[in-house]
Amino acid sequence: MSDEWTTSTIGALIAAAGGHIKTGPFGTTLKAKEYTKIGVPLISVGEIGYGKIQAHEKTPRVSPEVVNRLPEYVLRTGDIVFARKGAVDRSAMVSQEQDGWFLGSDGIRLRPPESIDSRFLAYQLQSDDSRRWIIQHATGTTMASLNQGVIDRIPIVVPPLHAQRSIASILGSLDGKIEIDCSINRTLEAMAQAIFKSWFIDFDPVKAKIAAIEQGQDPLRAAMRVISGKTGTELDQMPRAHHDELAAIAALFPDAMEESELGEIPRGWSFRAADLLTEVGIGKTPPRKEPHWFTEGEGYLRWVSIKDMGASGVFQQRSSEFLTSEAVSRFNVRVVPDRTVLLSFKLTIGRVSITDGPMVTNEAIAHFKLLEDSVISAEYLYLYLKGFDYSMLGSTSSIADAVNSKTIREMPILLANSDLIDCFTTSVTPIFEEVRNRQDEIAALGATRDTLLPKLLSGEIEVSE
Repeated sequence: MSDEWTTSTIGALIAAAGGHIKTGPFGTTLKAKEYTKIGVPLISVGEIGYGKIQAHEKTPRVSPEVVNRLPEYVLRTGDIVFARKGAVDRSAMVSQEQDGWFLGSDGIRLRPPESIDSRFLAYQLQSDDSRRWIIQHATGTTMASLNQGVIDRIPIVVPPLHAQRSIASILGSLDGKIEIDCSINRTLEAMAQAIFKSWFIDFDPVKAKIAAIEQGQDPLRAAMRVISGKTGTELDQMPRAHHDELAAIAALFPDAMEESELGEIPRGWSFRAADLLTEVGIGKTPPRKEPHWFTEGEGYLRWVSIKDMGASGVFQQRSSEFLTSEAVSRFNVRVVPDRTVLLSFKLTIGRVSITDGPMVTNEAIAHFKLLEDSVISAEYLYLYLKGFDYSMLGSTSSIADAVNSKTIREMPILLANSDLIDCFTTSVTPIFEEVRNRQDEIAALGATRDTLLPKLLSGEIEVSE
């Protein structure tokens, strides 16, 4: 480490060079009745991840009037926000797109002085050393909590500003590539979901056939237009092989609807209970009071929790904990094979993923293991469960209390004819494989970034001016 590199604390830097720390507004300042469903996102624990801020459908919002009344809580590009309760080691920098968002009561904002590059500081706060320090010094007995005093004392390394920017640039280039891959994967998944929705939820090809028959037109051509998005003229201009393939797909759709116990569905289709189509299993947690059954970082098998499912993409690759082989054997924990669909059904209901290799899960996650002769595919089931209305499973006011393993086993799965499901699977398999490949690349880039981070912070790897 160069002599120009110094060590300090966040509080000492603020005292010497400016900046400040601000805790989010409490109830007396911002009342719950002022939260809205539209407006400016309010950033608290639920929106702050490890190095990323992300609003979602449950994110509360506030009106522009509240923002104008409380400007001191407005977030600006380069601010760093901390989760004040629970996972206190989570922090992230506010991006340009998030400029103007609002600080929630369970968040703490750090506005660094101009002598510190915000991206550099944000990366340093995500290092293993910084996160361990925050966890060890957080307050609270039942739930870890942060306050301004704890953040003041966080130790940091302070290289010259040019070195800070170089380090941030190196790590940022890797994160940039990760974000591009993530964006492409979101687009790819949306493409697969759009096809599934059109075929198996909205029944567009079937309805097109029905409308064509009523109008005295060719139902097969109508379905072909809907499936391909092409006009009649464009269909005529297609190469013969592609035209015939499209016609074969369109022919697989019925030309009428019929009533079922769950509403109208295409004629000949049906609903089947999940455990009649798949082998449904539930995960298990060894006794937490015996921590030797669990490991972090590596172990015999990945042990997946709902939190891990929330951090993954289509394919479940990561887990924050592992089980030992002895734990799996002693407690008869079900090992889930590769390409098994997972579904969270307790507390947080409806997170879905596909296993990427063998793993185990906790008891809040159900596994849908497909048999060799199964009439549905992992891709079909994944997309079906992603769009499923889970509120229909519960009859109580709290869906989280209503859903249990028996309910999951009896979940109705829409079953189209097997040839159509096979055709659909063939169509979307390349999309899913591309998603899987990009997830592998994301994991490799993330591992490279995490390996570089401590070496750059320690000066082991020198950075250019």
